[in-house]
Amino acid sequence: MTSFDKMLSETSIFKDLSVLSPHYVPKDLPYRDQQMHEIRTVVTPALRGQRPRNLIIYGKTGTGKTCTTKKVMDEFIINAKPGSASMHYVNCRIYNSRYRILQKVLKGYMPELEKAGFGLPFLYEKLIEIASAGEQIVVVLDEIDMVKDLDDLVYTMTRSNDEVKRGGVSIIGISNKLNFKDSLDPRSRSSLYETEMIFQPYTAEQLKKILEQRVGEGFAAGVVDPSAINLSAAITSQESGDARYALKLLNKAGEIAQQQGRKKVSDIDVESARKKVELDLIVETISTLPEMHQLVLYAIATLSGSGSKYSRLGGVETGFLFSGEVYEEYERACKAARKRPRSSRWYKEYLNDLETLGLIITTPSGKGVRGQTTLIRIEPDHESVLAILKKSLFGS
Repeated sequence: MTSFDKMLSETSIFKDLSVLSPHYVPKDLPYRDQQMHEIRTVVTPALRGQRPRNLIIYGKTGTGKTCTTKKVMDEFIINAKPGSASMHYVNCRIYNSRYRILQKVLKGYMPELEKAGFGLPFLYEKLIEIASAGEQIVVVLDEIDMVKDLDDLVYTMTRSNDEVKRGGVSIIGISNKLNFKDSLDPRSRSSLYETEMIFQPYTAEQLKKILEQRVGEGFAAGVVDPSAINLSAAITSQESGDARYALKLLNKAGEIAQQQGRKKVSDIDVESARKKVELDLIVETISTLPEMHQLVLYAIATLSGSGSKYSRLGGVETGFLFSGEVYEEYERACKAARKRPRSSRWYKEYLNDLETLGLIITTPSGKGVRGQTTLIRIEPDHESVLAILKKSLFGS
């Protein structure tokens, strides 16, 4: 018997691990019926041959934005007549520019677009050609705030509607950040923000029901103690209301129980999983940040190790750094990475994004500090953050 044969013959407490993945879209999506109805209301005109309004969906990570939109998208595709209406999902963390997004959408019509060599004017003309044939094209841009040239993308897609009579192009944007529109050009903002939706975080009771549903599909019968589900839901609701965090917590608790030869997942396993999941999420969050965000965070983590050169000043709590000294360190980090540093305006945007993700805390300087500035403190352990960023930025 080989090692694999032995492992395959062992009884697993898991029935289907994919069900516990944050990317899994369940048949029934609890507590999002109203949101699904609102999205259906927005896209239904496309099934009638009319151009839908643009829609922006907001909400913290793990509130079901992507799952809900994909559920509606699956229904839409079933009901759409070929050549009359279509929906296209784009992950903007991967396809993060106007060119790459247009290429991703259009290669469904022209597989040869996978190859390089087609310029932006060609892609634009192709988009107009398809829409002019009478097709309503709805593009779902998940994490739309990750698009580098978002103003150009919005302009291109909305302007295309001026050149077609029968079909059209519409956008559904999904974002974790309520304030990302502030960085848009006023013209892009007015054309993009026709309809907005906000997904609220799940409550402890809602998370409990979601976990019970996934446990029934993902674990063997009777393996997970009800108290372990309750604890996972309670921890998550206190932290963020993030359903993905709750699923990771229960998944990791199951792995711990199985590795230690237990046939039940208990509260003890959930508590043991908590620290591991938090570290996994930090690694995942930092590793998927755009490069400039990583360089700013690298500067903060570096200075957090040596301490602020202004720490002797009164009115500054231990661990906080001055925004100015962080920006200087960011410029040095950019030089080491052979990148051009962005302006102070963009630097402030990066700080806002890092704070939204829970990686830093910022606060205005108080009395006792000459002038007005922003104080910054890193949230995770700075040494762990540095280790992740050195590998990501410099390969060491």
